[in-house]
Amino acid sequence: MAKPSNMKKTKYIFVTGGVSSSLGKGIIAASLAKLLQERGYSVTIQKLDPYINIDPGTLNPYEHGECFVTEDGAETDLDLGHYERFLNIKTSQANNVTTGKIYQSVIEKERRGEFLGKTVQVIPHITNEIKDRIKILGNTGEYDIVITEIGGTVGDIESLPYIEAVRQLKWELGASNIIVIHLTLIPYLAAAKELKTKPTQHSVKLLMESGLSPNILVCRTEYPLNDSIKEKLALFCNVQKEDVIESIDAKTIYEVPNLMLKEGLDKVVLEKLQLSTEVQPTLNEWNIFLNKLNNPKNTVEIGLIGKYVELQDAYKSIVEAFIHAGTKNDIKVIIKWIHSESFTTKNIQQKLKGLNGILVAPGFGERGIEGKISAIQYARENKIPFLGICLGMQMAVIEFARNVVGLKDAFSTEMDASTKHPVIDLMESQKEITDKGGTMRLGAWKCLLKKDSKSYQAYQTEIISERHRHRYEFNNDYLEQITDAGMIATGVNPETNLVEIIEIPSHPWFVGVQYHPEYKSTVLNPHPLFVDFVKAALKYQLNHE
Repeated sequence: MAKPSNMKKTKYIFVTGGVSSSLGKGIIAASLAKLLQERGYSVTIQKLDPYINIDPGTLNPYEHGECFVTEDGAETDLDLGHYERFLNIKTSQANNVTTGKIYQSVIEKERRGEFLGKTVQVIPHITNEIKDRIKILGNTGEYDIVITEIGGTVGDIESLPYIEAVRQLKWELGASNIIVIHLTLIPYLAAAKELKTKPTQHSVKLLMESGLSPNILVCRTEYPLNDSIKEKLALFCNVQKEDVIESIDAKTIYEVPNLMLKEGLDKVVLEKLQLSTEVQPTLNEWNIFLNKLNNPKNTVEIGLIGKYVELQDAYKSIVEAFIHAGTKNDIKVIIKWIHSESFTTKNIQQKLKGLNGILVAPGFGERGIEGKISAIQYARENKIPFLGICLGMQMAVIEFARNVVGLKDAFSTEMDASTKHPVIDLMESQKEITDKGGTMRLGAWKCLLKKDSKSYQAYQTEIISERHRHRYEFNNDYLEQITDAGMIATGVNPETNLVEIIEIPSHPWFVGVQYHPEYKSTVLNPHPLFVDFVKAALKYQLNHE
């Protein structure tokens, strides 16, 4: 697609949130970016998170949901997964910045003596660091537009330095190069039977007290906004009526780009940035996907066995990968959420009966481990398609070692440091490491596939690259015993010889992977392993009707 001819310098769009958290700033940012991308602009999205953790790598999934890993090994916010899935481009370390990273950098500079003679303060030192991080992506020359999502809600004390940094940038770069989109909530009061604008008015007032006025309001709502409400919001929030954008609840996040296109969000944005609106977005490929998503020909039920299933955002990329893979196969994937701690010897058949596939999810620690092992044994013995990811793959090795190889005490040293048979063990490079944050095997690593494997059949290539996030590995001391018993290492890292993929060739579809395939699945490029797994689940279903 031809790039509009009037591009001169990188433009910046900031997305703030008001009234309530969890309104979907990431989805709005990704949807807008998709529309701008369709118009021929090169776009990326950045997330600024106000928490003081360096990254979400040490956060409990119940606290923060999934930790998304980029190609270059950054442990980031789950919104970066949305950015990649919508835009079909890779993110990096520069796309996620936390308050922890900001303060860490400023303190390190102070220790090196870069501020000699000066008192280090929030303004200008912290705000300067924030501005520098914001401009990193813009300064590469790769992007016409950088969209920056500011985490949290306007009024939060921890967000104030970010708001101030944006205010300064708007003054430094000029109003035509920066705009602010404020995502807010228009609640519906059932008793009064009306939508209320007052919370949004107060949220905008808070933003303006910090010296920043929104250029555009995107209003989350359960019911359509009439002209009267839009006019009222425009009047009290200091914007034009056409700058009030309705964001009504949608059946799926993948409908949001079309809703924003209908509301004209991308057109309003480009006009305010003084950019061409000549190229019209078509969303052709996107709508082919959406049409298939809404009109599946078959349905399969796959059990997701995990220990954080109460918060489904803990497995966000897996859920979305199933949507992409199901759509590719014209199949609706229904996920049955099963807590790994809920299994007993008496109820396992009842809990797993009727499933067309079983996925054992990633995780850390010993809680719920035996339940995962029991589920894997059931999948193996009953020939149900199985996919194990990271810890799920490791548990598959342990189950096989115990119940097929005969190593009854087989375990991982993560759960039992003194196990007699450590079929899963700490990587050699990890044994001297004491810090927890950012020290795992992270980012993209290559893997060499065996040509007669299910994995090769899925990928259709011999060398793949996938993202990792783990400390423990298959112990190669047990490779010969396990191979002789019928579990094969079909994917190996060509540099370290570490096992990446295990399969059981005598099983219709039994695959465990040490990496996280879900991180690389996008709307336009569903992950081949998930595509093949879903296909196998349908085949199992048809064979057992």
